[in-house]
Amino acid sequence: MRLDSLMQDLAIQAQASSQAPSDPTEAFYAHASAARVNTEAYMAKIIREKYPHMSVAVISESTALLPFAAGTGEAKYTAITDQDPLSEPLAMKTYLAPARRIDGPQAARVAERIKYGKYEYTYKGVAYILFVVDSRDGSSYFPATLTQLLVHPPTEKAESTINELTIAIGQWSSELHNEMWVFDQGWWTKNADLWKSIQKSHWRDVILDEDQKLAIQNDVRHFFDSKERYDKLRVPWKRGVIYYGPPGNGKTISIKALSHELYSRKDPVPTLYVKSFAAYGGPQRAVQLIFEKARKEAPCLLVFEDLDSLVTDGVRSYFLNEVDGLSNNEGVMMLGSTNHLDRLDPSISKRPSRFDRKFPFPKPDLDQRTAYCEYWRGKLADSKEIEFPKELSPEIAKITDKFSFAYLQEAFVAALLAIAFDQTTEGSDKPQKRRSWEDLILWKEIQKAVNTLREEI
Repeated sequence: MRLDSLMQDLAIQAQASSQAPSDPTEAFYAHASAARVNTEAYMAKIIREKYPHMSVAVISESTALLPFAAGTGEAKYTAITDQDPLSEPLAMKTYLAPARRIDGPQAARVAERIKYGKYEYTYKGVAYILFVVDSRDGSSYFPATLTQLLVHPPTEKAESTINELTIAIGQWSSELHNEMWVFDQGWWTKNADLWKSIQKSHWRDVILDEDQKLAIQNDVRHFFDSKERYDKLRVPWKRGVIYYGPPGNGKTISIKALSHELYSRKDPVPTLYVKSFAAYGGPQRAVQLIFEKARKEAPCLLVFEDLDSLVTDGVRSYFLNEVDGLSNNEGVMMLGSTNHLDRLDPSISKRPSRFDRKFPFPKPDLDQRTAYCEYWRGKLADSKEIEFPKELSPEIAKITDKFSFAYLQEAFVAALLAIAFDQTTEGSDKPQKRRSWEDLILWKEIQKAVNTLREEI
């Protein structure tokens, strides 16, 4: 019984082999609906039979041929249909919801994943035939992968051009395009939203003691401008800095302004932002991946926000080994921030050559609170509904003692929202005639907001 069954199976396989398609398009559809072992080998065999005088190169999916052409214009491609409906590109469409609901349904997109396509692909004057093929192979779990096969003349130029193309795509894929690197859940990903946020951050938005602000700026500028000086002195070109102080006093906005400045340099310096040490291989593996990436991207700014929460007892030794560097950390400037400097282990906060400089971010004094109010006065300068005279700024500063910048911001936001929602006050601050600042609706609402917020301090 078993022998009969085996003989029958062999007969079916032989018949199928004798009727194997000779055209790559027919071969794909035949193979896609049959038992699959290795699509790459199968398609390469059919393509070689179809184009016996040509060479075939198999290109991995990570070498994104079509996105590279679309994104750079350095290569071009057009679909080849051969007047056969089956040869039309086969694509799976996927709905991509808006990244944020507030953007509305118009921000939704449709993405396409090619399942099969045949294209003329041109790079540096060399024309290829490109087959893009869905190659879900295996006997158990089927990962979604694509195989790319380039058909080309068997010439040295065509072969070397493929190598050049592969390198160009690899470099393009590893570069940032209005994005920044973020490490979270064990992976480095490109984040466009954080990059956009950084582009809106400027040093003029940072209210700090002017001497400290200049010291922070110079510390970073001197580091990235001084590689030759470090080399001449035979000092490792690496540095660590800690920003510390109560929450809401300018640490984050300073980091963003700093990142913006570094991106704006003649030779841009990227920022690598670490959100967590969580990873499939554990936090130790995460630390290893983080520093491997930093060394690869150097010179760079490596940011650890809330450093005291990241470096726990279980991961501290791994972290310090990477910081001290059996590997070379040249060109890496580490910037850690913490609301609780006392919670950092002394091996991090007090050990020279790890984090060399610490900048305090205390709650703002009277002059800084006044400057922050002036910052808001500038933002509201074009408002036709809110009168905000200069003499009001020091008065608001006086009643906000012990307020952080975050609390000051909340006081302004709450006051402005109260004015906006109170229809009885609409237009009451239009400067028709000069009056005391004590009568202004902004001053009255600021006082209410300050009294409410002070209960939380």
